[in-house]
Amino acid sequence: MTDNPTDSQDKSHPILGPVMMVDTLDKLEALKQLLDGVPRLAVDTEANSLHAYQAHVCLIQLSTDTEDIVIDPLAFEGGRDLAFLGDIFADPGVEKVFHAAEYDVMILRRDFGWEFHNLFDTMIAARVLGWDRFGLGAILEERFGIEVDKGNQRADWGQRPLPPELIRYARMDTHYLLTLRDEFHDMLAAAGRLEEAREMFEEVSRAEWSGTGFDPEGYWRIHEARRLPPQQIAILRELYLFREKQAQARDVPVFKVMGDKTLMALARAMPRSLSELRRMRGISAVQVRRYGMGILKAIQRGLEAEPPRPPRRVDPRPDEDVQRRYDALHTWRKERGLERGVASDVIASKDALWEIAYKAPQSIEELKAIDSLGPWRTEKYGHEILKVLANVEKEAEEER
Repeated sequence: MTDNPTDSQDKSHPILGPVMMVDTLDKLEALKQLLDGVPRLAVDTEANSLHAYQAHVCLIQLSTDTEDIVIDPLAFEGGRDLAFLGDIFADPGVEKVFHAAEYDVMILRRDFGWEFHNLFDTMIAARVLGWDRFGLGAILEERFGIEVDKGNQRADWGQRPLPPELIRYARMDTHYLLTLRDEFHDMLAAAGRLEEAREMFEEVSRAEWSGTGFDPEGYWRIHEARRLPPQQIAILRELYLFREKQAQARDVPVFKVMGDKTLMALARAMPRSLSELRRMRGISAVQVRRYGMGILKAIQRGLEAEPPRPPRRVDPRPDEDVQRRYDALHTWRKERGLERGVASDVIASKDALWEIAYKAPQSIEELKAIDSLGPWRTEKYGHEILKVLANVEKEAEEER
């Protein structure tokens, strides 16, 4: 990959200088020198989640106040050469500016083991300020008159070489972020919301990858799977396992092998030959050609197998007192959000509401021990929350 030429002037291609492409060790060394001592960076990533069995980081975009940088992590063995970036991301003396940081933080932490401190998230800032349109494309259009080509959102970022239009699209995700950061910082400060936003930035900096990987019992969660007769459930299981192996072997997402609806149709129809398979609706000629014999073998294995027993369901319902507290807190949160003109989860997350409902704190000190609420929200809303809980307890006593 080479440096990108200057872009032409229109709403989707504003005039930009050359982008610094980093895909060799020499360029990586030059990048280290460039970033040495910078006080802040805009950051974004691109992953191949729609094109690979296991998504991984395919690009890391950075912007300083003077440069746009696109790093190709696939060009460096095992990511070890990129360790200096991890030092920068962990450095509280360097501000890292993201838009919708959560996924980027999670996937960078998962793929490289990096830690993050001193984040500023322009999407969170927009939501704290009560903006209705907080996607980056909408903000770029509103603030700078820039139209982002949404057709590239589903691009295969793992392909090499990357075409110039994808490099241009990738750099746009960070090019304006530092300017946006300054605007949002001033708006947050003027609205008295800076500390609130900073607490949310800190929370997102701790985001961990929550993917659990392949679940061999996952076929039970396919829509209407539990309505199948026992032997067809056995067939569905074999088809589900077959699909997973094919996706892993081809390094594609499972939906690019077969969708859940196709698995259900096959389990119900139980075709025994390629000719029967070809006559089925919902399965393409390409799928029959590529997977036909494997599908038939999976169906045969299902016909010969002992039908699986459904997994025992764990009742997730909380007890009545917990549910009452949660419902009351949920109502309070909604009303508080409407009053402030923000989405209710800006007031407090659902996780925080459930933790409060289960622990039933009776004092500010007990409320401070609830990590998912956070110090700023505890200070701002603590007495309101305790009042809500006290009212719930009072009503419960009266009913008794």
